[in-house]
Amino acid sequence: MNEVDRRRLLSGAAALTAGALAAGTSRPAAAVRVPAGAPGPTVLRTPDHRFAGLPDYSFEPHYLRVPLGDGSRTTVRMHYIDERPARASGETILLLHGNPSWSYLYRHVIPALVAAGHRCVALDLVGMGRSDKPTDRFLYTYQQHMDWLTEAVFERLGLRDVTMVCHDWGGTLGLRLLAEHPDRFRRVVAMNTGLKTGREDIDGDGWMHLATWLQFTQRANPLTVSDVVAGFTTSTLDPDVLAAYDAPFPDDRYQHGVRRFAVLIPLSEHDEATPAFEAAWEVLETLDLPFLCVFGADDHVTGGRHEALSGRIPGAAGQPHTVLDGAHHFLQEDKAHEVAAAIDDFIRRTRS
Repeated sequence: MNEVDRRRLLSGAAALTAGALAAGTSRPAAAVRVPAGAPGPTVLRTPDHRFAGLPDYSFEPHYLRVPLGDGSRTTVRMHYIDERPARASGETILLLHGNPSWSYLYRHVIPALVAAGHRCVALDLVGMGRSDKPTDRFLYTYQQHMDWLTEAVFERLGLRDVTMVCHDWGGTLGLRLLAEHPDRFRRVVAMNTGLKTGREDIDGDGWMHLATWLQFTQRANPLTVSDVVAGFTTSTLDPDVLAAYDAPFPDDRYQHGVRRFAVLIPLSEHDEATPAFEAAWEVLETLDLPFLCVFGADDHVTGGRHEALSGRIPGAAGQPHTVLDGAHHFLQEDKAHEVAAAIDDFIRRTRS
């Protein structure tokens, strides 16, 4: 099978499985009602009790609101952590998670960075974590995620002079955020992520792994998020930690964001997001702000290879890019201390 046929297979699989899920996803008999004054029937909110007593996650919750994006006046609530040191001597760090995780992923990284004097802001993307979850799966587009993120980071939080730490889809979104607003950032740490336009060759068995991932995310019922996280870590996670990754999703109606991320991956140059990705690269290939890659050597997604970023972004030249042995895709679980140390060291070395 040649590369063109493989891309057609993947594109067809994505369309068919997404359509099948939209038509046939099971629904519980009893609907969960949102409280009075909360979002209307187009949005679900995970009950607070689902997040009570999560291990090592005692951060105070904060919330902001952004437009839903359906043309109505409806807004959705986004959750974020904002941890500040007693004496600020460092910088502001924006931490972005990917799919299917949430800010819980950074629970061991944040305290170490705060202890080093940095302010840490960690958002939950819409559809994930403690953020609201629209029930219209087709609202979850690449552009809509960008609109939500841009509104939250710049309009609501007013962040500037930021060190961005981005993982997985947090990087795919965050790197475009960087390209569109380079003046708001000081440096970037990219972890097990990339910005593919759909034109790249899919190496080796990568196309089959991608097809398997597409089918799993669209057809699994139930889709147990903790199984995904456990399958992409080298460490053995405690049952209560695994339960924390499942906490945002009481049932399948809350998981449209998780499922949709998989089919937003550009598979060819004809993808609707490809022009935006290519426009982002035109800027990224000119940026000389400090750029560091911290990848996991055992990551099945990237294989520990960061050259697609470090080899193209000028600010990555000469930086001590790190591939952590014994770290899988969710390297914040496997090597939290090393991740935090790499971020802090990078900030201190690149201060002007």
